[in-house]
Amino acid sequence: MIPALEVLETGPLVLIEDEGRPGHASVGVGHSGAADRSAHRLGARLVGNDEHLASLEVLLGGLRVRARGRLTVALTGAPAPARVDDRPIGHASLVDLAHGSVLTLGMPAAGLRTYLTVRGGIDVAPVLGSRSADTLSGVGPPPVRAGDVLPVGPAGATFPHVDQAAHPSHAVPWGSGDTGVAELEVLPGPRSAWVGGWGSSLGGLLGTTWHVHGDSDRIGLRLSGFRVERAAPYRDVELPSEGLVRGAVQIPAGGAPVLFLADHPATGGYPVIAVLTASAIDRAAQLRPGDLVRLRPSP
Repeated sequence: MIPALEVLETGPLVLIEDEGRPGHASVGVGHSGAADRSAHRLGARLVGNDEHLASLEVLLGGLRVRARGRLTVALTGAPAPARVDDRPIGHASLVDLAHGSVLTLGMPAAGLRTYLTVRGGIDVAPVLGSRSADTLSGVGPPPVRAGDVLPVGPAGATFPHVDQAAHPSHAVPWGSGDTGVAELEVLPGPRSAWVGGWGSSLGGLLGTTWHVHGDSDRIGLRLSGFRVERAAPYRDVELPSEGLVRGAVQIPAGGAPVLFLADHPATGGYPVIAVLTASAIDRAAQLRPGDLVRLRPSP
């Protein structure tokens, strides 16, 4: 029997994701990959996978899968209540799935995305060298649906070393000084001078407490609650499209920031005034609509 996961239910959205497909921005194809890379990589280390093997990215729980063959799995990212048949299982720990057993994932109390990693990886056909689903371009595998049977690849030569990881989750991204407000670190962007320059408040971007807007997804996190103002010399200046990177903080004409995530476009025509650090991008990917967030300079 070829090992596989039979999908019984999916909840809001389940995507197949790996480390992404770099090197194609020149033809308009973005990097994509897991929205919370640290969670994906932790799952890979737990089960002994290469980090480039694919896992399942589960939005707000609701996933039910049945094991075909005996499988070793781990859950990382947003901690969610989970069971194998009638037995509760832990988060960030190794779980053995016997043939025919059913894993059920509930809704996380905090955070947005939980990762289900299977030893051997989800072995669907790669597109442009990656098994990642890119929701912007449509490149890669389609969203996982009930009735899908997802093949699992052969286990690698690396064996798991621990049963559980004592690892803080980015799904609870609160800053130590302000309970209830997620703090995200940023670095200078190429157009920081357009809003006063690095060392200023960047037109109000820094120090403001923002709300995560409901119109947010894997492409970008939209913030609301304030308007970032351009400095006088750039108030009426137009900007030609230029390349974008994961974590770019762009200010559209309306002044409400957009924090670009895994499925960001390859180019954009609004000023990028700051860039999230790698750790901050992972934390941003776990924020829900309505969450509070504050941006601060990276030390």
